[in-house]
Amino acid sequence: MTEVAHSAAATRPGDAEAAEAARAGRLRAAAALARSLEANLSAVLKGAPGAVRIAVVAAISGGHLLIEDVPGVGKTVLARTLAVSLGAELSRIQGHPDLLPGDVTGVTVYDQRTGTWEFRRGPVFGHVVLLDELNRTPPRTQSALLESMDEQQVTVDGQTWPLPQPHLVLATQNPVGQLGTFPLVESQLDRFALCATVGYPDAETEAGLTLRDGGRDALAVLRPVCSVAEWAGAIAATGEVVVAPAIAAYAVAVARGTRGAAGVRLGASPRASIALVRAAQAQALVSGRGYVAPDDVAAMAVPSLAHRLLVDGDGRHAAAVVARVLSSLAAPRP
Repeated sequence: MTEVAHSAAATRPGDAEAAEAARAGRLRAAAALARSLEANLSAVLKGAPGAVRIAVVAAISGGHLLIEDVPGVGKTVLARTLAVSLGAELSRIQGHPDLLPGDVTGVTVYDQRTGTWEFRRGPVFGHVVLLDELNRTPPRTQSALLESMDEQQVTVDGQTWPLPQPHLVLATQNPVGQLGTFPLVESQLDRFALCATVGYPDAETEAGLTLRDGGRDALAVLRPVCSVAEWAGAIAATGEVVVAPAIAAYAVAVARGTRGAAGVRLGASPRASIALVRAAQAQALVSGRGYVAPDDVAAMAVPSLAHRLLVDGDGRHAAAVVARVLSSLAAPRP
């Protein structure tokens, strides 16, 4: 077959229709998995639909998640519930000032029996890694996470080791009571695709929790909604959600708008623009669409961008900056 004939055969209408049907099937399967994941999380973390949705978006978009809130509202429970729901073992690291980089990545040790050096993998070699109270770890240890979060690998003593895929880092931090903490540097915050806050439940939900409706009691009997392989398939399918050029330009405009906003000393990076589009793809998928709408970008703008901004004031000011930028931009028409 000539090259021209081969090209024509490869683009026959029937082939295109079959490819689109296969894509639609993958999107439906991923959307069903995402809805099941959301239901699982909602059964445990009661009264926090916003945090649940952001956690689901992080999981199926392949982005890392920072959970920031006061003690006792369910940050660690959310992380554990997500790991169980994804069919993955949770690799947990408790942050404290004496935590060393090797305690996270692993270390090379000398085996006297064989006379060789052996690399012993650290807890970062997990599909789902929880670093509880990340801001209680010293900067040197925090920096040990940068390579793993960005490049999906770890380098120890000049040797590079790939991390298992998918690889999801969940970190928690307490924004109040800063005694004995090390504020996360901008490069660390920029590695987190999304940031969620849980918040206090309403009175009715809190009363239910005292009667063991949800929380750790529900987590104890929770079952996975998928395997790790199915989770990986959902991440791949999320990347197939269509993003029109106008939608991508809109997301970039939101990120760029934070850079010159009043009271902002450091705006969102190009990495943030990419994360916003990926999160919008996941938001669209959970909403049952195979394409990204402007509302998907708007819904994920604050979770994707606010934690990356260096502003005059606290996190509420950063969220307000993103909201002002959104209100100043005209959303693209369908």
